[in-house]
Amino acid sequence: MRLVQRLRGERVEEAAARDRSKSVCVTSFPTKPPRDVSTIKLLHRRASSAISTASDLISRRGVFSRRYYGSVEQLQQTEVDGQEQGRRFRIENGDSPGEKDEMFGSPSTPVLENPEYQTRWYFKYFLGKLHQNYVGIDADKIPFFLSVVVNENSNQCVPLYRAILFRKTGAHKISLPYTQNKVLSVKQILSNFPNMDKIEKGPKEIFSPDIQKDLLLLEEQEGSVNFKFGVIYMKQGQTTDDEILSNETGSERFDEFLQLLGEKIRLRGWDNYRGGLDVKGDMTGKYSVYTVYEGHEIMFHVSTLLPYSRDNRQQVERKRHIGNDIVNVVFVDGDDPDAISNQDTHSLFNPTCIKSQFTHVFAVVSVDSHNRYRLSICAEEAVPLFGPSLPCPPVFDNPQLFRDFLLVKLINGEKATFETPTFARKRERTLDMLIKDLYAEHMTDARMTMLNRRAFSDVLAETPRHSRVKEDARQIEFVRIGQALKLEAIVRGDAPTSLASAGSTGSVFKRSPWEANCFYPVFPASVILCADSWGDNRLVIGTEDGMYIVEEGNLHRLLFDKSIQARQINIVESHGILLIRAGPSCKEGKIYVFRLSQIEAMTEPKSRFDVKEHRLERSRGTHLYAISRPDKADQLHRFVGGSRLRMCVAVGRRLMMFQWKHSAAWTAWCPTNDTDTVDGFNFIWEIMLTENPAILTVLDGGWSPNSPSHGDVLVCVGYKNHWDIVNGRTGFSKHLHTVEVGKPNLVTALDLYEDQEVQLLLCYNHTCHFQKVDDSLPSTEFDFHWNSVPTNIVCAFPYIIAFTTNSMEIRLIVNGNLVHTMTMPKLQMVACKNDIFFATTAPEFFPNRTDRLLLDVKQHEQPKYSPPLSPNSSPDARPLRIYRIPLHALTKNSNSDHLDLGKESPNVWKSADVKLTVPDQPRVSRSATSSPVPPKGKISAIK
Repeated sequence: MRLVQRLRGERVEEAAARDRSKSVCVTSFPTKPPRDVSTIKLLHRRASSAISTASDLISRRGVFSRRYYGSVEQLQQTEVDGQEQGRRFRIENGDSPGEKDEMFGSPSTPVLENPEYQTRWYFKYFLGKLHQNYVGIDADKIPFFLSVVVNENSNQCVPLYRAILFRKTGAHKISLPYTQNKVLSVKQILSNFPNMDKIEKGPKEIFSPDIQKDLLLLEEQEGSVNFKFGVIYMKQGQTTDDEILSNETGSERFDEFLQLLGEKIRLRGWDNYRGGLDVKGDMTGKYSVYTVYEGHEIMFHVSTLLPYSRDNRQQVERKRHIGNDIVNVVFVDGDDPDAISNQDTHSLFNPTCIKSQFTHVFAVVSVDSHNRYRLSICAEEAVPLFGPSLPCPPVFDNPQLFRDFLLVKLINGEKATFETPTFARKRERTLDMLIKDLYAEHMTDARMTMLNRRAFSDVLAETPRHSRVKEDARQIEFVRIGQALKLEAIVRGDAPTSLASAGSTGSVFKRSPWEANCFYPVFPASVILCADSWGDNRLVIGTEDGMYIVEEGNLHRLLFDKSIQARQINIVESHGILLIRAGPSCKEGKIYVFRLSQIEAMTEPKSRFDVKEHRLERSRGTHLYAISRPDKADQLHRFVGGSRLRMCVAVGRRLMMFQWKHSAAWTAWCPTNDTDTVDGFNFIWEIMLTENPAILTVLDGGWSPNSPSHGDVLVCVGYKNHWDIVNGRTGFSKHLHTVEVGKPNLVTALDLYEDQEVQLLLCYNHTCHFQKVDDSLPSTEFDFHWNSVPTNIVCAFPYIIAFTTNSMEIRLIVNGNLVHTMTMPKLQMVACKNDIFFATTAPEFFPNRTDRLLLDVKQHEQPKYSPPLSPNSSPDARPLRIYRIPLHALTKNSNSDHLDLGKESPNVWKSADVKLTVPDQPRVSRSATSSPVPPKGKISAIK
């Protein structure tokens, strides 16, 4: 109880709420007697530093980490007793294998991870609004708090439940679809959280308005909205922190760098975020550097602006702030700036020379005589991977682009540090004590009643007539207190309410990588069953009314009438064929094979009576099939003569494998000879499974060079609640993963390849689980969770995108961190083979919205508007609009990621959450081992 009261009291004063500089400064590491390690073992450990170890798994997330986020190295540190004591750091300097092998470098768009304006749910969606709060204990007798609200997005009118579960491990957030006629109980909502479906006693509702203050306090334990970073001036040849921090002033180049970072402010009388600096008596210097980036206030602790003492070699006053910053920027300077900015000299900085147990990330910066900045990152091994990854080479010609990249890297680095075991344990202990104190307080609150077993028919359930006046008064007071708390947090500067940035970067327009283009403006209001992309500008879409071909710039055309109900569509352009699984239901289907040339020549729609000769034998009763991905397999099989198209077909419990008679290389060499349809598939093998499969994924890379046969093809099979790996040629079957939840909902199994390794992304309910297939390789299993249960998942390195019926959630595949969420009605993923296509209700047809959207144009031009409402704008028929997210936009380098507003830019259609632009660059491969190929005109600018 005293901990809660103390934290509540500290929140009144701005300094106590945000000052993280009051922890004890550690000027040296505690040393232990070194182990007697031989020189051979020491050299062997250094040589194998990049290989995954038990501790390395903390910082490695997925198969792509070592390619784009540096290797782990042990850096020497000489102690007073002369013995060597090392710390392991992950060095990111543009020299990782992925960066050296690729012409254009790795994807490195500067995007904030876990942005507070999207992750602080309680502040954004709950506080100041009617919602319900509960307290209870789980099956392990550990207390928890639950908050539930029904939100209706005012722009898209998509009602949904939002729920937050506060536990000692943190705040877990989910959203669930809201149906007017289907009421969810508290236990039903709790069952959607991991390990919360077996609670014995239902939670009790808390009616006191003061609970909002306590839950806001719990959410604020995730971390501060504002940041403080150290900036250290280092001269060439300095090797100790005493020497580095004894630099009384900086150079002209260092002053220019500080001007780039932010504004030089006078500390006395400063009334914004102060980052632990004294603003009354100049005890921490007269000036500092301050800026705002996307709503985050940032105070820099500049070593040359902090108090300097000629009599104190250790510069304790400077170390007190620099040593307690989680992230430090080190500016390396010398007489020859061109020599300093090269990579070899850049590596002379040893992060172990800064003796602090608190600093985990160092950003080493230098600038050459041409005002080009070079950046490298040193992060402690325990710090999880964080983006953006450095380009290759890590040199920035544009100072403003470098500033954006650096600030995003620093913010993401501090957030990642809070996930290290040291900080995670401290946060868990704090949350555990807070929740226990709040549990004891609210469980004994005499104001609690027995009205806690009602369902969520609305935000607050109906009350009896005789107490309705009293209940209305309570609701008004509840909302009033919540709004007052929200206003207090905003005034205090601890609220994620703004995306504004300070400095000269206001003239730079930052385009989001997931910005969508309008591909087809009005598609008939029909249920899309399946689809696939064809070339650059065509889609083949299966609906309940038949199959259509949709081409950009032309009207959609019917290919097959409603007698052919397509359930799956695949276009294999490398072989020139179209595969269709069609049938009256999902369990009664047949597979048809067409040549793409035949589809192009069609002038009239065909029915099922016209396509009998295209039906594949043995496919009657097919309820599911999957094909191999030639684009991935080619990268894995180059040394064995190319890949083959394989198709795995499930008919009940019977699993069959077919293979196309020609390889993709042969078809490319002799395209006129590959004219087969159903005769092109050869039957390979057949096995019987224990139950009907629900998911199939063909793993062409599931074998290694030591496998018994290069012809072995592994298949990942998903059942009701588990996945297996099956090899039909050998009859081998291996259990992969079991879903241990009450009502499992398997979504997909994505195969991710790199360097002849295959790793599976198994998705079910709100969870994504990474698991390697080859047992001989070090395991990198880890989970991350979606806020909503996805219907489709797309991987476009470095992002992974989840589609639900009303939202699109974008995360980083390397660590599962959220980067963006968009809400749209009737959302559906259409195709993702190359570019990502999705459909939603057109913006001008959003329910209760009849305004036309303003088109962004130059200020000197007349404003333009979106097209007027079409005849389909009746309430019963709202057409779909198909959008495209270009793959090159998701994977391109940050150097081409900004536009100067003074230059002419493409027209942008703006809706509430989606921007629609005209594509202006070619597509690229989605493969993680391939990088974007820039237009020829930009290659010279990148070098």
